[in-house]
Amino acid sequence: MFENLQTRIESALKRIRGQAKITEENIEEGLQEVRNALLDADVNFQVAKKFIEDVKVKALGLEVQGKITPGQLIVKVIHDEMVALMGSTRSAIAISPQPPTVIMVCGLQGSGKTTFCGKLAKSLKKQGKQPLLVACDIYRPAAVEQLKVLAQQITIPVFAEEGKNPVTLAKDALDYARRYARDVVIIDTAGRLSIDEEMMQEAEDIKNAVKPHEILFVCDSMTGQDAVNTAKAFNDRLAFNGVVLTKMDGDTRGGAALSIRAVVQKPIKFISTGEKLDNLEAFYPDRIASRILGMGDILTLVERAQSEIDEDQAKKLEQKIMRNEFDLNDFLDQLQQMKKMGSLRDLLGMLPGMDKALRNVQIDEKAIGKVEAVIYSMTKQERKQPKIINGSRRKRIAMGSGTSIQDVNRMLKQFEDMQKMMKQLSKGGGKMNALKGMMGQGAPMMPQPGRFRR
Repeated sequence: MFENLQTRIESALKRIRGQAKITEENIEEGLQEVRNALLDADVNFQVAKKFIEDVKVKALGLEVQGKITPGQLIVKVIHDEMVALMGSTRSAIAISPQPPTVIMVCGLQGSGKTTFCGKLAKSLKKQGKQPLLVACDIYRPAAVEQLKVLAQQITIPVFAEEGKNPVTLAKDALDYARRYARDVVIIDTAGRLSIDEEMMQEAEDIKNAVKPHEILFVCDSMTGQDAVNTAKAFNDRLAFNGVVLTKMDGDTRGGAALSIRAVVQKPIKFISTGEKLDNLEAFYPDRIASRILGMGDILTLVERAQSEIDEDQAKKLEQKIMRNEFDLNDFLDQLQQMKKMGSLRDLLGMLPGMDKALRNVQIDEKAIGKVEAVIYSMTKQERKQPKIINGSRRKRIAMGSGTSIQDVNRMLKQFEDMQKMMKQLSKGGGKMNALKGMMGQGAPMMPQPGRFRR
């Protein structure tokens, strides 16, 4: 996420970090490069120009004190201005005190509206809500079927009736929601390949008919400045409440995230970071600014872990570690929980400095799947007592998992390293040694880049 923009800004800041004090002369060239990096990322020209002017004014008015260097101070100013540019604080969905809450989702065709509706429904269901999905895109082939498939995965009903126009469908869906106690109604509206009057009028008619509490505009972050222009056109007609940026898992240039709020004066509420229904994040301007500047995003990483890790299971695992009973079944559970949290590169990229360290490293995302295959090819006894796995057993496991004996040996070595670390953690006072062991070896539960590649 934001890899190109991060690289360019990092290069620009190197020119400033070596300065002894902040003057207009010695930061001019560096800020010019930051401006070029923003324009290259498809940030709106006027937005980029004002951003640099604001940074310069605030930086020149500051005094360097104590052990803080001018470079660190400039990074702080740039971070704060990025946060302000993107909205300063998290903007949540407005939930009506009188259900149902009506959320209307709009945007161009191909922007990811339908998938977002499924993701939002799943997220709200986790929060204890009872969502209803409404299929008002009756024009795109298989759009209704796509929504039904997504809803089936999360066991949520879809309101869809043939032969009715979208406005009537939306109104009937509200009656259905009240009748069957669905407290959130998510309306998936139709899109087009480009803005046209017919599409806009239909969206406006739906808005007037159901009076939604939230109108969310979904846009493809890969389109950069075009996304901002489209957002402006939709906002002029619908006055939407917030923006959803999709396809943020690609090497997006970041222009939409940095421009859209400044242009339409509406907050970004969510970002979509993948195709799976779990790949939806609330948008926090300060966290995104930290990612762009290579500072990581520990808070989001912790939140992901908390949402995916079962507390009872974690307590049982802790007890097993204390009794030195950590086995390959537990190792497998840990890998599967890590997979739920997202891609390995994405997770590691949230650690401060790791984006830079991993920039030219090829990470085989399928490695975890191959480790799982090795463990699944073992007997119950072998998983509980890995020490009994001799040469003939390793050969059988390799054949059963479609890997090599070397791959099996490597996985067992990783597990052995992890067992040693767990043993150190279980001893009172051994935590510091365990931490040193982790730092020296790398986290053994993480498949190494390029490993298990066939």
